[in-house]
Amino acid sequence: MFDHAATAVEAALEAGAVYADARYLEARSETIEVFNGSVRQLDRIESAGVGVRALLGSSWGFFGTHDLSSRGLRAAGHRAAEIAEASAAVPGDPFQLADVSVVEAEYETPHEESLFEVPLSEKVDLLIAVTSALQEVDEISLARASLGGWDTHKWFVSSQGHRIHQHLVETGGGFDATVVGDDETQVRSYPQSFGQYETGGFEVVRRWDFLANASRIADEAAALKSAPQCPQGEMTLILESSQLALQIHESVGHAIELDRILGWEAAFAGTSHLQLERLGEHRYGSDLMNITADATLPGALGTFGFDDEGTPAQRVPIVDQGIWVGVLSGRDSAALAGIPPGGMVRADGYARLPMVRMTNVGLSPGDSSLEEMIAETQRGVLMSTNRSWSIDDRRLNFQFGCQIGWEIENGVLGRMVKNPTYTGITPNFWAQLDMLAAEPEWVHWGTPNCGKGQPMQVAHTGHSASPGRFAEVRVGVKG
Repeated sequence: MFDHAATAVEAALEAGAVYADARYLEARSETIEVFNGSVRQLDRIESAGVGVRALLGSSWGFFGTHDLSSRGLRAAGHRAAEIAEASAAVPGDPFQLADVSVVEAEYETPHEESLFEVPLSEKVDLLIAVTSALQEVDEISLARASLGGWDTHKWFVSSQGHRIHQHLVETGGGFDATVVGDDETQVRSYPQSFGQYETGGFEVVRRWDFLANASRIADEAAALKSAPQCPQGEMTLILESSQLALQIHESVGHAIELDRILGWEAAFAGTSHLQLERLGEHRYGSDLMNITADATLPGALGTFGFDDEGTPAQRVPIVDQGIWVGVLSGRDSAALAGIPPGGMVRADGYARLPMVRMTNVGLSPGDSSLEEMIAETQRGVLMSTNRSWSIDDRRLNFQFGCQIGWEIENGVLGRMVKNPTYTGITPNFWAQLDMLAAEPEWVHWGTPNCGKGQPMQVAHTGHSASPGRFAEVRVGVKG
């Protein structure tokens, strides 16, 4: 399989590229979705092809092909070099690539039970049973359950001598219950609103035990229909860990992508409020805020052996005691910034140009607990499970809505509230972080649908978080 990639690389060099690399991919995925006891979606997709990059002067060229004949692979390499040459006609300084170790290596995701080897009947029966359990609560109008995963082989070759094979296995799923009222709809999801995906096999789905949690989720959805509205005003906000994970994703993860900071990426979801010259000085949040990008975390969705440039997976400090100290980078952007490359460049399949993407951007745990946070809160709201989000194109001003909340009065968790929302400005919000749960409540949440680029690419990212408390946050915002 390395030969396919090597043929494309050799052709790109013959056509004038100063550097070239190629990835040969064989990928398969499966998605099963059940609505109200009936199978609504059952997709199995397989693909194979080569994507080749060529560097010439100040520009990359890229071309992807599923034609794996020698002629097709050579044509792809030539085409990538031609695109790089055409792009280099736009004035720009030639750039170097940051140094990485040239290796020949193998990596495989640890897993116990392949999703694709579990009988289809077992998987469908599980989802049907979950939706049936949800519908045992009369108020549930729509019961949905899904599972799926990806099994990907990558063979990477570079003109510098890399030869890396990786086998990546990712699996997960989830379910939700929806109640439709006269003038509103309420929903509860498990394990989180996007489902929970991790690196690993079908053991991931078994571990989250969908069926055992169905009745509780259905009861909460039904109760939301008659629950009072979330209170309004400035008060203490406690976020359970999956909601805090999305907060990290949107207000930290995208903002620290170096291509956004440099202005290379702006079209799909904006740039960043961060300025490279303030790296090591800018205060991102309180002293409790410690963020890392760690592609080595066992089981997390953004974990791999090497990125799509052959850079090894690694742990990179991003925020240290509230101070911004690191970025997500590739070999080209890291060289320009004068920093070591972080191994954060990945592509959505063989036919897409690799770009800077999040790995596992997570908030390190604190030394408290959710129970202690509640006990030490005089007036506030505990919010759980994302329902909506909005953030500006510099990742500064945001508003999030959650599926469910509970009032807190004098250190006691009180009544359930519906339509909980909160709003803030990124550095001000993170500066208000004053309590954080410890490692026993720390979860590696997976986000399987992170969009970036045009044409849009979807990446699988991880966000580790434990419940956190924020002082004097504006909650209950409408409109």
